[in-house]
Parts: sequence; structure tokens; C-alpha cells
Amino acid sequence: MSTRFKPKYNIKKGDTVVVIAGDDKDLKKPRKVLEVIVDKGKVIVEGVNIVTKHTKPSAQNTKGGIVKVEAALSISNVMLWDAKKSEPTKVKRTRDNGKLVRISKKSGEVIK
Repeated sequence: MSTRFKPKYNIKKGDTVVVIAGDDKDLKKPRKVLEVIVDKGKVIVEGVNIVTKHTKPSAQNTKGGIVKVEAALSISNVMLWDAKKSEPTKVKRTRDNGKLVRISKKSGEVIK
């Protein structure tokens, strides 16, 4: 990604999303966003893209060994979940009392 302009994404930490592409594709199972990596255009979603990581013993983890963790996936592979319509939705942004709010295109509801 270019460092000149910071991209703006419609997905934030704590949002509910569905995975629309990849091995964990499931359009009916909403999941929670754990982290958004803006610089790389990636997102970490709960229970998706599980990888095994080999860790050395350390002060926190005295045993070490093999750990399963969520890896980042592209932000284009997830779509915001509309709770009212119970389906994935696109997002539009509008100003509401001088504040930028996200609105679901399917139901017209404000996304919190």
C-alpha cells in the first residue's frame, strides 16, 4: 500500500462480518472482527484462517510448542453483516449532524 494516503475502510474492529471468499467462505455465519490492519489492507476475523504457529519456550510460555492462531486475510474477502436483514450488505457513508456515519445499503439502518 502507498504511504502517501491512508485508505479508509468501512470495516472496523468489533464489527460483525461474513467471509465471502477463500477457504472459510460462509455467507450465513457472521463473525467478529478482532483487528484491522490498515497499512496492509488486511483484517483478522475470529475463527477464520486458522494457521499453526511453532513457538519457542519463553517467560510467558514456558513449554512452547505448536499454537493455532488466526491469520490475517484481505479486507476485500469480508463483507459487513446487516443484523436487521440477516444478510451481507454494502455500506455508504453520510454526514449526520456533522459526524460521518455508516449506513447499510440493504436496510438503511445506521451501523454502530
